[in-house]
Amino acid sequence: MRDAKSPSALIALARTRRMQRALAHAYLHRGAPLPTLRSSLGYMTMTACVADCVADEDAQRGHRMRVLGVARAEAVVYVVEDLGEDEAPIIYRLWLRGPRTGHLVPVNAWYELADDALAVRARIDAIAATLEPVHASTPEAWMLSTRIVQRRALRSSSPGACGDLPIRKFALQLLVEPVNGHGPSGQTTVTAFLRPHAQLDGVWSLGGGDAIARIRYTGIPSGPGLSKDTVVLLTSGLD
Repeated sequence: MRDAKSPSALIALARTRRMQRALAHAYLHRGAPLPTLRSSLGYMTMTACVADCVADEDAQRGHRMRVLGVARAEAVVYVVEDLGEDEAPIIYRLWLRGPRTGHLVPVNAWYELADDALAVRARIDAIAATLEPVHASTPEAWMLSTRIVQRRALRSSSPGACGDLPIRKFALQLLVEPVNGHGPSGQTTVTAFLRPHAQLDGVWSLGGGDAIARIRYTGIPSGPGLSKDTVVLLTSGLD
């Protein structure tokens, strides 16, 4: 008799459960028409990559992130997202330890009483002077892998030639790893628009074997879409 906890038994159990879920899904959707090649290609033909409609000034805009520094006592890295000259930047804490490790959390308390852009920038300059600086690493020593987790489509509500075109929306998984296979790594999932492309834009060392990677992608559904940054904590996975 096969051991219930043996690898072969666990694999067989997983296959059985996948089959049960597939049968249950087929029963629930038994009245739906079968997909055809035409409907399968509908996503690619009916949703447009409307990047050609982006004006020159739009290509220069976007949300940029910069790493302010490390607060060792708080075990966080402060990150600023610049939204434009006339907008108040957003300040984030990237947690290095604890249950929120790797989470990028906006400091909402800064904006509860006032969100004046000049006042927020003054607070950012004041706190930056108290932080430990980060050190730039070599981006070529790291590689970025992307994976589409989910794809959808939505319509842009902006006026103009591109306003009525449906655009593509992706749940895009980003994985950053060292090229030589030895060192910290990390991953996150973002919402991208138009195209599932991303670019590793910089890596900074935090000391102690940890690092931060900044990744740029198309992630703001303002008009046809603008570029956006995210940061990923890279760790060795050891406590």
